Amino acid sequence: MAADDLATAMDRIRRLAYAILDGTLTPIYRVADQKPYYCGKHKRHDVNVQVIADAAGGLVRASPALPGSIHDLSAARAHGIIEALTRADVMTFADKGYQGARGSVRTPFKRRRFRPKLSRRQKAVNRAHATIRARGERAIATLKTWRTLVKLGCCPRRATTIVQAILVLHHAEANRYGGCKAHPLIAELRRRDA
Repeated sequence: MAADDLATAMDRIRRLAYAILDGTLTPIYRVADQKPYYCGKHKRHDVNVQVIADAAGGLVRASPALPGSIHDLSAARAHGIIEALTRADVMTFADKGYQGARGSVRTPFKRRRFRPKLSRRQKAVNRAHATIRARGERAIATLKTWRTLVKLGCCPRRATTIVQAILVLHHAEANRYGGCKAHPLIAELRRRDA
């Protein structure tokens, strides 16, 4: 069993009412070539993983890891996620980091220099948007329940393999509760990771 590529994941995402797109930074130990992995926002070395969740907060897809200095919108564009979601015509909710994505990606209203205050309607829309997007945080929390991702102690190039393996194990475990029998190795790995 292997992790789905973007095209296969889009086949499943097309059937959703909407999708939630969010990025997460996973800390790594310092590496020889530090600059691309250093995230100025968190003042540490990270890898950036883009996560697509369904309406229930289920983990649908996790992208390959990119260096932590790359912004969420740039990472989503680099992986072709924005274009794929737009082609699939799936309404996608994302945070303010994805402003300017266009297509089917919806972001909350943002205050600007010439518009210092949001209207009452815009605030209401932002609250509803945050309620929907909060479910996507569950998908990231599901990914981060694996202790391996607390701080990667390996080469950052292996982060993609680790994230994809966790995604496969998560889907296999989720299928176990859906009626399919999962491999006993998954339960053992979960026990070891805890």
